Amino acid sequence: MSSDQFHLNFSLMSPGHYRAAWRLAGADPHAYLDADHYVRLAKLAEEAGIDAVFQGDSPALGPEIATGTSGGLDGFTLLAMIAGATERIGLLPTVSTTYSTPYSLARRFQSLDHLTKGRAALNVVTTGNPAAAANFGVSAHPDRDARYRRAHEFLEVITRLWEAWEPGTIIADKATGQFGDPSRIHAIDHHGEFFDVAGPLPVPTSPQVRPVISQAGETPAGLELAARYADVVFAAGHTVAKAKASRDDIRARAQAHGRDADSIKYSLGLIVLVGTDEEDAKRRHDELNATLPPLEYLVSAVLSSLGLPADAFGPDDVIRLEDVPAEPNLKAFSVGMYNNTRAVLAEGPRRLRELVAHTAGIGTHRLVVGSPERIADDLESWWRQGAADGFTVMFADTRVDLERFATLVVPILKERGLFHREYPEGTLRDRLGLPVPGLQPAGRRLAASPA
Repeated sequence: MSSDQFHLNFSLMSPGHYRAAWRLAGADPHAYLDADHYVRLAKLAEEAGIDAVFQGDSPALGPEIATGTSGGLDGFTLLAMIAGATERIGLLPTVSTTYSTPYSLARRFQSLDHLTKGRAALNVVTTGNPAAAANFGVSAHPDRDARYRRAHEFLEVITRLWEAWEPGTIIADKATGQFGDPSRIHAIDHHGEFFDVAGPLPVPTSPQVRPVISQAGETPAGLELAARYADVVFAAGHTVAKAKASRDDIRARAQAHGRDADSIKYSLGLIVLVGTDEEDAKRRHDELNATLPPLEYLVSAVLSSLGLPADAFGPDDVIRLEDVPAEPNLKAFSVGMYNNTRAVLAEGPRRLRELVAHTAGIGTHRLVVGSPERIADDLESWWRQGAADGFTVMFADTRVDLERFATLVVPILKERGLFHREYPEGTLRDRLGLPVPGLQPAGRRLAASPA
């Protein structure tokens, strides 16, 4: 990634950030289960030169299934399928460090990286939904502190597994019959609080050495996890000042761990609703807003995220920064939503209905509505002010807005020199301007077999 350009990732979440967009005329309510739907989206993204496609995940069915999708297809399986229909675009599924095992996950992603010639990535989460525990035979959902301790150990194990084969291990000498040099392969012999893993993996180091690691989380534990292991931080920011401060903070934390600040990329999430012009954007915005739950319900959700009683304010009441607790509830599901709402209120009082509109209902990310030019202007402005290294773009109605962003907004960004015109050569890691990790095998060397 050129220093004078930014990266772009696309979310494939369907039907879109407006979860009830399936109700609109022309929408297929079953598209979120349709392989052809996702392949079409991925090919549109690849034709536009997008760096990676992203798929969120939830390992538990929620009550929202009554009105819209809840969870959906397994992200790894979905993006592995998309890999066969594409050639260059990166593949970024979400995985849980709380409800996965490091060896099997490391093997799957190293395999994907080999099979796609260096396009694999993973978005690491610790899973905030307590309902997931019962699905995995766990008696109780671990608290936040335990989940992050496990995540640190999890990432330590998988990165060591990925780096356990030294360069030149595969010799493949037909004359002597020696295929590999076991002395260059290292068992990691890990024994920790949560895992005992011998290793190594049965395949050599992949094209990226390790797949690109993305992570999101605004608690102190989440920020430290990202600073130590993440290549990309998937973040929310509702004001330029908040996003810029968060980017500066994560870069400083990375440096404290001995990393170059440029070795971690800040990918700002935003939701877009793309109109052919401003009038069309307003019309579509009104249509999508009509699919939302009642305003009172949305307002109560915002208040709850702020640590306030659900009936503390009405939709037309004005809320000020001093009305909000000075510290977040670290046991709440989304600390990011609290932090960003405070950032908005720091710029001035708002009516509750305005806060709801800011995120397309219940959501952590900022909504941008407008013509292709207005949306391009927004991205350029935030990037030039140092608020992001790039953007993870989500869509109000994925069926419509992904194609419009790819065909109407991206050409404007390319014309302005903000985004690459053609895919750069190399792996996803190369394209994002990320360093290749140094191989630092630890543990015992494997013994050679008798000749």
